[in-house]
Amino acid sequence: MKQNFYNSITRNAFATLVVIFGMILLPKVKAQGLVFNNSSLQSGTAGQLNAEYRFPSVTTGIDAIIKITGKSSNAVELGSIDLSNTGWDKAWQPQVNYNNGSTQGGIRDWYLEFTITFVNAANNMPVNPALVTFTALDIDGNGDKINEWLELYGHKNYTLENNSLLGYGSIWEQVNNVNTVVGTKFNGPVTNFENIDTAATRVMVTANFENKNSIRIRTGGHSTGASSAADRMYSFWFRSFSYQAAVNIGLPVSLKSFTAKLENKKPVLNWTSAKEENFSHYVLERSTDGNNFSDAAVIFANGNSTVESKYSFTDMAMAAINKGMIYYRLRMVDMDGKMKYSETRLLRLTDETKPASIQAYPNPVISELRITIPKAWQDEQVKYEIYTVTGQNVRTVTRSHANQTEVMNVSQLTAGTYIVKVMAGTEQATQQFVKSK
Repeated sequence: MKQNFYNSITRNAFATLVVIFGMILLPKVKAQGLVFNNSSLQSGTAGQLNAEYRFPSVTTGIDAIIKITGKSSNAVELGSIDLSNTGWDKAWQPQVNYNNGSTQGGIRDWYLEFTITFVNAANNMPVNPALVTFTALDIDGNGDKINEWLELYGHKNYTLENNSLLGYGSIWEQVNNVNTVVGTKFNGPVTNFENIDTAATRVMVTANFENKNSIRIRTGGHSTGASSAADRMYSFWFRSFSYQAAVNIGLPVSLKSFTAKLENKKPVLNWTSAKEENFSHYVLERSTDGNNFSDAAVIFANGNSTVESKYSFTDMAMAAINKGMIYYRLRMVDMDGKMKYSETRLLRLTDETKPASIQAYPNPVISELRITIPKAWQDEQVKYEIYTVTGQNVRTVTRSHANQTEVMNVSQLTAGTYIVKVMAGTEQATQQFVKSK
């Protein structure tokens, strides 16, 4: 039985990650959380790359699948996917070992990478929560030569204690040949914080993820010399905690919406930001193949603002084009050069679709089904549903401000015939399509 605290552990530290669905909780509010117990190997070889473990019923109707997606070297091994004889009963508690638990001198750095994915327990389809709040506790060291570190990818922002002991910095990767911030690395101190104390907010961080079906993390360690404490133990506990003096950090712009539609055969892009702090400008990028983007326009921000700012741009350069697909995205750049991208929006440059008629393509489809809706439905609330021919709903997406063309990922559907149903107000339209292998 898992105990309330980690007892008699001086050379191993635990990090707790918290995931909760729904709205960001206010301080002092406790979430019910998710329960990670009774895991089983779903596919692959236990402890090896691409091994998948299923945690059933983490909450009502939802399972979690945890996959080992990377490691720094063959010296890194998974000791256990979920320790059950210590720690917290509702936590996911993996043990990660480096070089059989010891370093032989010199500087060593290692990690194991996991992806946590949420799926519908009944049909195994992805569950895409609007917001996931993720907290890590006790990112510390062994009191000598080893400290832990954590990398989070794709989060919107993060929160630290005002006097945090964690060092942190951006993770940069090449995205479409552009050096882009994709995550944040948090380095813990060498100091050992015994037991997992939720009041130890100086070695704690919270990150928020929006519209993410999966969460990518790296649990790492760093050693500056010989040590026998390289078997690190982590505890990923899915619930919320509070800070005493929270400091919120993130890219200084938050988009509420970004839409693309045709008006008088001209592409019109509209977007709204929830806030802009120390923010510089937007770069509207355009592509005709979805891979190679070029700059279409630079739009400078309204300035520091904690209220909504609305923007609109008409792409007159594409007004004479009357066929094909065009892709748009926003590159958002702050004052110190950090940037992030919006989701990509698609427009089909053809004659307007007839009322109550949709176009779903390609057909057959392998991974991405594109659905073009009538002009009257654009920028309205639209629901997209996919059914099997027997009437089973396997995918639902709702857009409060629908774009002309929506993309639905169908890569995880089994091969066969399906029906896509689109509803806007009292109107609806359907189309049959074939999913290829």
